[in-house]
Amino acid sequence: MTTWSNKEEIDFMDNLSELAQELIKFEHDNDLNDNEVAFGSHLSVERIHDIKSSNSAATSEEAELLQRFMQSK
Repeated sequence: MTTWSNKEEIDFMDNLSELAQELIKFEHDNDLNDNEVAFGSHLSVERIHDIKSSNSAATSEEAELLQRFMQSK
């Protein structure tokens, strides 16, 4: 596991989309992993990884599915 300083973590989070940050916080707060979020939102684990890392932006449909899942918890 990688150990980051507070500054490194803040710099990393600053470069993420708002949805990615919200998703990371949601997983942490609800003790969920990417597989559980993928299953609950009906997206692939690969898409969850891409969205969280900001490798690609979520489509409006994907964002809606994720928001709906996060609101259901």
